[in-house]
Amino acid sequence: MTATELRQKYLDFFRSKNHAVIRSASLLPENDATVLFNTAGMQPLVPYLLGEKHPGGARLASAQKCVRTDDIDEVGDETHHTFFEMMGNWSLGDYFKDESIAWSWELLTSPEWLNLDPKLLAVSVFEGDKDAPFDEESFNLWRSLGVPVERIAKLPKKNNWWGPAGATGPCGPDTEIFYWTGDINEVPSSFNDDHEKWVEIWNNVFMQYNKQADGSFELLSQQNVDTGLGLERVTAVLNHCDNYQTDLFKNIISKIEELSGKKYNDSNEIKKAMRVIADHVKASTMIIGDEKGVAPSNTDQGYIVRRLLRRAMRFARQLEINKTNWLKELAMAVINDYEKIYPELRTNENFVYLELDKEEEKFSRTLEKGLLEFNKLGGASIDGVSAFNLYQSYGFPLEITEELAKEKGMTVDKKGFDLELEKHQELSRTASAGKFKGGLADNSEETTKLHTAAHLLLAALRRVLGEGVTQKGSNITAERLRFDFSYPEKMTSEQVTEVEKLVNQAISDKLEVGCEELSLDEAKNTGAMGVFDSKYGEKVKVYTAGINNEESPSKWEGVFSREICGGPHVKNTGELGHFKIQKEESSSSGVRRIKAILE
Repeated sequence: MTATELRQKYLDFFRSKNHAVIRSASLLPENDATVLFNTAGMQPLVPYLLGEKHPGGARLASAQKCVRTDDIDEVGDETHHTFFEMMGNWSLGDYFKDESIAWSWELLTSPEWLNLDPKLLAVSVFEGDKDAPFDEESFNLWRSLGVPVERIAKLPKKNNWWGPAGATGPCGPDTEIFYWTGDINEVPSSFNDDHEKWVEIWNNVFMQYNKQADGSFELLSQQNVDTGLGLERVTAVLNHCDNYQTDLFKNIISKIEELSGKKYNDSNEIKKAMRVIADHVKASTMIIGDEKGVAPSNTDQGYIVRRLLRRAMRFARQLEINKTNWLKELAMAVINDYEKIYPELRTNENFVYLELDKEEEKFSRTLEKGLLEFNKLGGASIDGVSAFNLYQSYGFPLEITEELAKEKGMTVDKKGFDLELEKHQELSRTASAGKFKGGLADNSEETTKLHTAAHLLLAALRRVLGEGVTQKGSNITAERLRFDFSYPEKMTSEQVTEVEKLVNQAISDKLEVGCEELSLDEAKNTGAMGVFDSKYGEKVKVYTAGINNEESPSKWEGVFSREICGGPHVKNTGELGHFKIQKEESSSSGVRRIKAILE
């Protein structure tokens, strides 16, 4: 079964179970400062899992674009990826364990759907502990579907429990489904999740508890189901091959073979290089070509893109790929494969090609000099100053220096590098790991206020700089907001002052902030700002800051801001306090950044 078929069957199945199939959210989280990228299908849905009503209803399903950066250095084996798609279905206080488990089994085993042999499946459930009891309900449900007791493992929290995301919050037991990938004549009679031939293919999380500050667990009033099925992994499992031999990588690997004159199976070294290049160029294309596309840079998401591309370019040297603009050729293969699923890639393809060509040229200019400088370094360890010099002067991310050092049997003083980096105020190692303080997921009063202020800021920027201004990303903590927007040049001090003045006037006017659920076309016709045709379901939430007049034909008068958004928001702009812009600076090519606070 191809990945294309699997993706479609999954979504069609849950559509048949009255789920609204929603489009993938952007790879860049919306006002969530806890991560650099969306790493799971549930992340864009956090407000709804916490109780806010979703326009699509209480049953949802999607294929979500995801990027994980924790183990970039592991990419090169047959299973790790930076970019991947997470298939998911959710119940927001609607169905629970009965339906979730029964539908998982039906989708996997029914001849109409995936038609897997039940004898090749096994499951695990939560065994219980002092915090929560054994998940007997899930155990009995699997038994009722014919799963033998020997194929149901009772496992502890580390195996079968999800959450909370922080110290407190929603959490609960999960049940995981495994598929036997070995010889069908050698399937063990009992199930052990440590056996390498049993591969997890699906995880059903039952959010039924709320962890309290004192460490206790109470039952949630809204019990949710959150499931995840990794498209790349499951496609490979179903086809008994490694992840890079599926249709999700076939064309880009073929292009790498063509460019290098080598074959994927020539050697393990060549295989690893091709996997790294294929994964990293695909992920970079997806991030740059996203609706909130990010160009390579030395900070935040842009740093991840630069790190991926430069690692790909270093492995390309191993394969003796010498052709100019080869990154662009691989990106073309990626866009051709994914444009029907993610049409924003075709829309933004010129931006993708431009940024890849620029990064390739920039790195090629510095790589030779950097390698010469690296080869001058001797001893058993590279000190922090030298590692930072390679980064600052020759564009070597620390990870490349570490890889080169490892090949020569040397180590790198990472702490020393971090100290030099901090001195020059160029990059926070915490940020590159994708961890920030705060975030929308905490739903705090301060975060909610700044989220609302971000809407007012965009409206003010469009009034002062023109309607060509669009949001390119945001990062909100309880202390401040950071807002990226499209604009080709530095704002003048007068423009900054005028934007600040307009936002504070909207706050002084104490405008009511209201929410309406509209169809996508209705939202467009009201002039609402938002990313259309790529993220939202049939119904969307439109938040308006203005004067609510029930007798007026348009209902809203004196509208200052109108945006499609998932929330949360204050009820009245008068709650915000005084808006202050602290800094206006460049974020990347054609993108400016404002940092602001509420006093």
